[in-house]
Amino acid sequence: MSQNPGSKLAIVGAGSVGSSLAYAALIRGSASSVALFDVNTAKAEAEVLDLAHGTQFAAAAATITGGGDITAMEGADVVVITAGAKQAQGQTRLDLASTNVRILEQLMPQLLRHAPDAVYVLVTNPCDVLTVAAKKISGLPSSRVFSSGTVLDTSRLRWLLAHKAGVSLTSVHASMVGEHGDTEFPIWSGATIGPVPIRQWTVDGERVFTPEYLADTAREVTQAAYKVIAGKGATNYAIGLSGARIVEALLRSENAVLPVSTVLDGQYGISGVALSLPSIVGNGGVRTVLDTPMDDGELAALQHSAETLRQSLATLRI
Repeated sequence: MSQNPGSKLAIVGAGSVGSSLAYAALIRGSASSVALFDVNTAKAEAEVLDLAHGTQFAAAAATITGGGDITAMEGADVVVITAGAKQAQGQTRLDLASTNVRILEQLMPQLLRHAPDAVYVLVTNPCDVLTVAAKKISGLPSSRVFSSGTVLDTSRLRWLLAHKAGVSLTSVHASMVGEHGDTEFPIWSGATIGPVPIRQWTVDGERVFTPEYLADTAREVTQAAYKVIAGKGATNYAIGLSGARIVEALLRSENAVLPVSTVLDGQYGISGVALSLPSIVGNGGVRTVLDTPMDDGELAALQHSAETLRQSLATLRI
């Protein structure tokens, strides 16, 4: 049995990210059925067939369907949008904005006809800008249309910190927030390993998380996608896994705290732009954006992130 009986996940885009997300969702038992759609019918049908051949070995009794017909999205509980132009080497996520907003304008009305009650999760970059566009196009509340934001960036951060501290990933409590892009930043003031503030963590009696190390780590997380893209052309496995994790929080009504990106309405004095902040994700979407304590420097960084995105939005016709 699937861990989520009767639940349907629909994925738009059968490229490297969409197919990796479908693969992760099947292995993890994220939904009882997964549907994959792409305008490239041959590619979508081939990905579905390849995945279907392996369902015997998946964690749960899930089905995979889809192809080039958007009716495959019919009745979905969660729709994850991965379709769009992909980030090229040397290109920033914000450089993709205009092209992918135009794609979203064509796509969202069709999706809403087939999955009017779904929660929509944007993974396509720049996901923060596209979240604002999707909200305006769809008319949906912020709780039901949001992006994967810095969920993956946070995982990258925790992986680095856990390795340095010599502890398990689950013992590291730290988040990347703000733009899913060059202005994102970690909330060091609230970061801990177990109950110990990260700046006080010691190895062999010495504090290892120096200001220099923390600054280098933040920079490494921010640049991680560029490094992967330079080596293999795209990021796909980790974003597929993190996307499946968000889907599970939604379909299992977990009320999990994840740093997804929603259009803010007054939080920290910011409105009209989408930023990642620790949020409660459960049945029906984002239930609450948490009022996360930050120091003055972090609050200034959040405002900088918001202004960067505001400037990008001003250049687009949304």
